[in-house]
Amino acid sequence: HRTAEEMDSKSASQTVEEPLDLIKLSLDERIFVKCRGGRVLRGQLHAYDQHLNMVLGKVSETITTIDIDEETYEETVKTEKRTVELLFVRGDTVILVSPPLRTV
Repeated sequence: HRTAEEMDSKSASQTVEEPLDLIKLSLDERIFVKCRGGRVLRGQLHAYDQHLNMVLGKVSETITTIDIDEETYEETVKTEKRTVELLFVRGDTVILVSPPLRTV
C-alpha cells in the first residue's frame, strides 16, 4: 500500500506538460502507432527522440492497402500482418501515437 504522499509525488512526476511527456510515460510499455501508407504498429516502446523516431520491440505490424480496379472501379482491401522482434520507426512517417490505457 502506498501513502497519499507517495501517490501525490508519483502523479506529480507523471504530469504531461509537453506532447513528448506522454511518450516518455509510455517507455517500456506497449503503444499503438499509426503511420503513413496504411501501416499500424503495436509494440513495446524502447526509445524515442524529439523527431519521434522510435525503437519498438515485439512489434505487430498491419499494412492495409486498397486497390481500385480501373475498369469496374471496384475496391479491393488487402491486409498483411507480420511480427518483428525489433523495429526502427522514422518519425516523419508517424501520424498518431496512442499510449497504453491507464486506469486510475
